[in-house]
Amino acid sequence: MSQAAISQNPYGAPRAAVADKEAFQPVKIFSVSGRIGRARYIGYTMGLSFLIMLLGGLAGALLGPLGNVAVVVAWLAVLVLSMMLTVQRCHDFDTTGWLSLLALIPLVNLIFWFIPGTDGRNRFGAKTPPNSVGVVIAMCVVPVVFVVGILAAVSIPAYQDYVKRAQQQSQTQPR
Repeated sequence: MSQAAISQNPYGAPRAAVADKEAFQPVKIFSVSGRIGRARYIGYTMGLSFLIMLLGGLAGALLGPLGNVAVVVAWLAVLVLSMMLTVQRCHDFDTTGWLSLLALIPLVNLIFWFIPGTDGRNRFGAKTPPNSVGVVIAMCVVPVVFVVGILAAVSIPAYQDYVKRAQQQSQTQPR
């Protein structure tokens, strides 16, 4: 059989080049260019902020009088990193990075958690790759941390007040 007859076989597999592969852009944490999706934005912002403040607090405890400088540097690092990630988040829903200034307003900054990103490519590049298992786990941990934090903020002072009143009452009762 000739080569021409083989290439014209109506029952053979297609030989056309298919360019349907979807392009993703890499995630750049320390940049203001590019895009970042909601799940990564929440996970990276919360996780990196926690890590930086933990290191800043440890440095603050170990450095003694210079510890305050270490804590201030950590706070500034968290602010800069959060703003860089927020600019990328703005790019994900195809708006200017200047909108990231809203992140400085308490509770208004939560809009970046809820606005969905642009499907596919936009003027700031291709979409980000699908979320990894670690990003999904971080997304599940964030609400738990918030709930536990709120419960701790309410229950610890209430417990301390209870202990204080119990001590006062035990001191006033005759033995």
